[in-house]
Amino acid sequence: MTENKVQPIRVLIVDDHEVVREGLQTLLAEEAAIELVGQAADGREAVTMAKTERPDVILMDLVMPHLDGIEATRQILAADPDSKVLILTSFAEDKRVHDAIQAGATGYLLKDTLRPELVRAILAAAEGKATLHPEAQQALIRQATAPKTAAPHDNLTARECDVLALIGRGNSNREIAATLHLTEGTVKGYVSNILSKLDVADRTQAALYAVKHGLADPNH
Repeated sequence: MTENKVQPIRVLIVDDHEVVREGLQTLLAEEAAIELVGQAADGREAVTMAKTERPDVILMDLVMPHLDGIEATRQILAADPDSKVLILTSFAEDKRVHDAIQAGATGYLLKDTLRPELVRAILAAAEGKATLHPEAQQALIRQATAPKTAAPHDNLTARECDVLALIGRGNSNREIAATLHLTEGTVKGYVSNILSKLDVADRTQAALYAVKHGLADPNH
């Protein structure tokens, strides 16, 4: 009776530096659990090869010509949601880490990662398990705990929000006054305050702002 042979994990290497691609190939070539199926020199090529080679895990650099790693990850996962992308980069800025995870990356490693750690991350990625470099973990924590920047409309009073909602619905000052049981002069004052607080030039821009931010509902 023959035992079922475990299929190796098919890996695609994506990096715009040939020396990095060759180094990774050499590093991983002796791993019985990994089969290298190709190399891509930029994000655009990675998207194409992901479709043709159907790798289990894609080692993805971030900063590349033509198409960066973030957008390549988005496109690859849009075409095949089951793909697993493991970011391998030199950069751990908060925004890069956040954008990569938002794009759907399974893990985020830096290029100082040792071979045993890289292999473990590839095996984990193939199973859908995330691996984050400590610096990437810290970046995500900073993102999660950073104070949220207030939007301009957060400074509006409740009545000003009512007026803005009606501006967004295309109502005139007279119509707003009738709806809210105010005088036109009072409405004019509210409109002036709204334009100032939103830092917009006229009521047309205020109306566009209200629609864009989902505020054009008088019951908002």
